[in-house]
Amino acid sequence: MVLDWCYGRLPAFKLLIPFSCEDLSSLGPAPASLFQLVAQRYTPLKEILPLMAAAGSCLLFVLHGLEHLNLDFRLAGTGLCSDPEELEAPAAIIVNLLRKYMLPEASILVTTRPSAIGRIPSKYVGRYGEICGFSDTNLQKLYFQLRLNQPDCGHGAGGVSATPAQRDHLVQMLSRNLEGHHQITAACFLPSYCWLVCATLHFLHAPTPPGQTLTSIYTSFLHLNFSGEMLDSTDPSKLSLMAYAARTMGKLAYEGVSSRKTYFSEEDVRGCLEAGIQTEEEFQLLHVFRRDALRFFLAPCVEPGHLGTFVFTVPAMQEYLAALYIVLGLRKTTLQRVGKEVAELVGRVGEDVSLVLGIMAKLLPLRALPLLFNLLKVVPRVFGRVVGKSREAVAQAMVLEMFREEDYYNDDVLDQMGASILGVEGPRRHPDEPTEDEVFELFPMFMGGLLSAHNRVVLAQLGCPIKTLDAVENAQAIKKKLGKLGRQVLPPSELLDHLFFHYEFQNQRFSAEVLGSLRQLSLAGVCMTPLKCTVVAAVLGSGRHALDEVNLASCQLDPAGLRTLRPVFLRARKLGLQLNSLGPEACRDLRDLLLHDQCQVTTLRLSNNPLTAAGVALLVEGLAGNTSLKHLSLLHTGLGDEGLELLAAQLDRNQQLQELNVAYNGAGDTAALALAKAAREHPSLELLHLYFNELSSECCQALRDLGSTPEGSARVVVSLTEGTAVSEYWSVILGEVQRNLNSWDRGRVRRHLELLLRDLEDNRGATLNPWRKAQLLRVEGEVRALLEQLGGPGG
Repeated sequence: MVLDWCYGRLPAFKLLIPFSCEDLSSLGPAPASLFQLVAQRYTPLKEILPLMAAAGSCLLFVLHGLEHLNLDFRLAGTGLCSDPEELEAPAAIIVNLLRKYMLPEASILVTTRPSAIGRIPSKYVGRYGEICGFSDTNLQKLYFQLRLNQPDCGHGAGGVSATPAQRDHLVQMLSRNLEGHHQITAACFLPSYCWLVCATLHFLHAPTPPGQTLTSIYTSFLHLNFSGEMLDSTDPSKLSLMAYAARTMGKLAYEGVSSRKTYFSEEDVRGCLEAGIQTEEEFQLLHVFRRDALRFFLAPCVEPGHLGTFVFTVPAMQEYLAALYIVLGLRKTTLQRVGKEVAELVGRVGEDVSLVLGIMAKLLPLRALPLLFNLLKVVPRVFGRVVGKSREAVAQAMVLEMFREEDYYNDDVLDQMGASILGVEGPRRHPDEPTEDEVFELFPMFMGGLLSAHNRVVLAQLGCPIKTLDAVENAQAIKKKLGKLGRQVLPPSELLDHLFFHYEFQNQRFSAEVLGSLRQLSLAGVCMTPLKCTVVAAVLGSGRHALDEVNLASCQLDPAGLRTLRPVFLRARKLGLQLNSLGPEACRDLRDLLLHDQCQVTTLRLSNNPLTAAGVALLVEGLAGNTSLKHLSLLHTGLGDEGLELLAAQLDRNQQLQELNVAYNGAGDTAALALAKAAREHPSLELLHLYFNELSSECCQALRDLGSTPEGSARVVVSLTEGTAVSEYWSVILGEVQRNLNSWDRGRVRRHLELLLRDLEDNRGATLNPWRKAQLLRVEGEVRALLEQLGGPGG
């Protein structure tokens, strides 16, 4: 509104003066005049202060956040004052402005939380309006289009940003979900939740700024909405609104997580809000919270079958508040509550009693006194152990939630969150189908995130401080439990969840100790978005121990992801990047990886990527300067004759390579023979795979003859047979076919298998050795089985 006035869009007012009631309340009762307040806040207005009295209705005061001021409209409490230059307490000046006793013709706009409306008598209010949210879903969509398509949104590390096509895709998916998913539409009725949705989408789909976590987004969201506001400025307890929400809404959220439910009845809500209330002041605080903030956290459920219940406005908020409830130590058993009171009582009395007992023990020979003296010291220690056991129980519950076997084969937690906002592409679950068990995998992530140093600072500003000692002890309990359960082999999605927990925690020392035993990183099949690449690199990139294997097959990686993950690749001995659609531009990053002085990769699998000859030209530069690589797979990478000829010409520049797989690359006789001769002359190469290339029977025979010559050491695998015997690599060849049956050209594979089958049959007819016949017959059966899967003539 102030900006609109600056641009001339409010011509009815010649002067607009906004005041923050929070700032005014911080001045206390120190007297000041209205002119002084204006001059202190807006120094350039000093010259026109005398004109304010004559401005009349062209003067507009904006008083923002009236709930921060404790106003008294009684004459006995606040006297009349009409002079803008008279010294009064700031609250008294506001009261006289609202009474229209000071500057009576001036217009006044007041914003306030609903619970503070009663502080202004109704006779002083000319017009009242309540801003609830977006009444039109088209306004929601317009907000999302503007917010998600801002050029400066989505920029991440290295200046990389989401493309316009990616932003348009996000807007379209979100719009479709808003049309079909009524609960998220209800949540986005509140504009602040639209902000949260956009911030979460940027976090999930754009390169992530360093240090930003999902927990920090939710903590910042609450800080933007509540800052350090008190629940009721007139209450002497000065309790912050967020602290009250953590105690009440956090209790409801945690009970929901514990009982695995997201729908709450009116009785559930009332039970958590009214738990422990005994005094009139506590009932007044509850009334203020219900009026001002309850609907911010809870919304009526609009889903069929659950009408009349309540849900948290966005599902992740339930898990965030449950985690906050735990890390603040608000969940206490009866034993803990009673034990704490007893320990405090003994602690207060113990010092005085101990002094008296010490004097009596010197004067009287009473043997029981030292025993009583020691018992007083034991009570606080016992309570400390009870608290420690409670922390271990919380850590155990958190770790079990993270490693639930029922959730092993669902999507990773980041994909789940994206689906909750954007919806799921494809057919939806039928309403009559049984509902799936609720998943609360964000709960442990938020617990780790809330214990991080940055979030603890923001929580302290919200009035929810977490003591450093408590954070350390909670972290130690979590580390103890993670150390036991974290050693098991996890499915890829669960392993990513484990790494995301460490990313949220933002504690490299903690992560290094817990993940010190990790030797295999298998994320095959996980869609590695920029965020997931950042998570893996941030958690594992700084480790010191080597990773035996990093498997990122079929992860939709791109060159930007390869650059992000390079610190992890430098720790890997075996690196699998199959089925990622990596093109020639990715080979530039792979070349830089191989040339890095810390590279220790011994096996590199790049099969089923369209590298082409242009990519191989870059790879051979890396091979020439690399000293660690021993096994390289370029199976089905579109090399063609040009690619194999490049390898043949440059192969001798690498002296360590032991195995090279260039099968199924569409190469012809000349290129294959050239590479085979270069391999035979190579000092260390032991195995060259050339099967499934476009080779004539004469070339295959020449390659077999080349393998039988005594010069060189490399063996050339071109068929399932060697002479009239079965090749010892037949299972390797058919295994590759079986693994890639769904991704390779079925007609082309069928043609190659039919040639191999004919070769097997010819060799079986040419040998008289029964053992060899049996082996050939067995392999024929395997080939026929593959042909049947392809829909070809299996027999």
